[in-house]
Amino acid sequence: MKLEGTLLVVKDMDASRRFYQNVLFRTVVLDLGAYVVFEGGFCLLTEGQWKEFLDNKPVSHGYGNNVCQLGFEDDDMDAFMAHFQKFPEIKQLTPLKEYVWGQRSIRFYDPDGHIIEVGESMTVVVKRFLRSGLSIEETMQKSMYPREFVEMCAQALTNSP
Repeated sequence: MKLEGTLLVVKDMDASRRFYQNVLFRTVVLDLGAYVVFEGGFCLLTEGQWKEFLDNKPVSHGYGNNVCQLGFEDDDMDAFMAHFQKFPEIKQLTPLKEYVWGQRSIRFYDPDGHIIEVGESMTVVVKRFLRSGLSIEETMQKSMYPREFVEMCAQALTNSP
């Protein structure tokens, strides 16, 4: 068995679709009106269609409940943040911050209150540590990533022009 994707229930498909396309650069691979699939395997489904799937049983809507998130990675957080600033209407949950393992990320809400995280890829983080002069061991300790991953990043740095 394999995981096929994540489905988010949305109130306004047009607003949600625009959000994911314009803010997060997602590409639609299938659009059936009430059901939209984006590249990467996550989907949006209208609230009305969701209720039909559940045989119109009462549904407790958990919009904005802060208990799960969709996570995205970007190799250039500075460029993403410059892009993100073009959307002042988006409600932020956390500012851009750096965690103890070195990754920078920001969390904000989509139009229905689902949490979105955009963080640096750990490849970028590990390479940054190595470029700063940290040893393989120091990078492993700080990033909490295994030796094989850190060595792979180090090798990529030595192979790049």
